[in-house]
Amino acid sequence: MPYSWTENADPQAGAELRLWPHRSLPLPGFAAVILGMFAFACLPMLAVIGTAVLWGVLPFALIAVGGLWIALRRSYRDGEILEELRLTEEAIRLTRRDPKGAVQEWQSNPYWTRVELHEQGGPVPYYVTLRGSGRQVEIGAFLSEDERKALYGDLRARLSAAARL
Repeated sequence: MPYSWTENADPQAGAELRLWPHRSLPLPGFAAVILGMFAFACLPMLAVIGTAVLWGVLPFALIAVGGLWIALRRSYRDGEILEELRLTEEAIRLTRRDPKGAVQEWQSNPYWTRVELHEQGGPVPYYVTLRGSGRQVEIGAFLSEDERKALYGDLRARLSAAARL
């Protein structure tokens, strides 16, 4: 699951949640896909080696490989989102780092913070938000539907425990 809780030894320090987008293609797989695409694009050209047709087909094969490389790099760059939630007895703080380096922060009192699950009407099904301090913020919108449901249960349980302290 692309999120994890870290419990601190000191109960005053609270717990920390880190969320990140799922990577279905690791970096070594990236190289293998590019190499495979290049090999399969060059395979039909074996029949035309030494002819003028090769120079007509080769640029299109290179454009296809270059286009795939650019698209995969863009996908990796867009997936560099990191959300960190720190939950203590006194405060809950959510920090989001975007791929371009922008940082967004939200803070509230855990006693007054509510976790909400919007089954419909959000940008994605089972949209999870935190409401507190006069604002509503999203959390984990990049997770899959099942992961957002599990995150909602985890957040609700932890906020309930924090509010009882």
